[in-house]
Amino acid sequence: MNTERNNEDFIEYIRLPEVRRISGLSTASIYRMATSGKFPRQAKIGDKAVAWIRSEVTQWAAGRAAAREQKGYLPSSLSR
Repeated sequence: MNTERNNEDFIEYIRLPEVRRISGLSTASIYRMATSGKFPRQAKIGDKAVAWIRSEVTQWAAGRAAAREQKGYLPSSLSR
């Protein structure tokens, strides 16, 4: 029996403080953007608890960084 976990099958949930750290957004901005579809939505993990899927939040952050690079927002020291 294979007991190794495949990383693709593993979902890691993170709570709001970690979401704020990764995204750099305020709590209000996270909820506002999630409601408008501009940020990953939270998942209910308990009666009164929510969390986000880490991979969705990090993919969102990577997408923001990629968009920044495509628009030429790199500092001159990095674009040489």
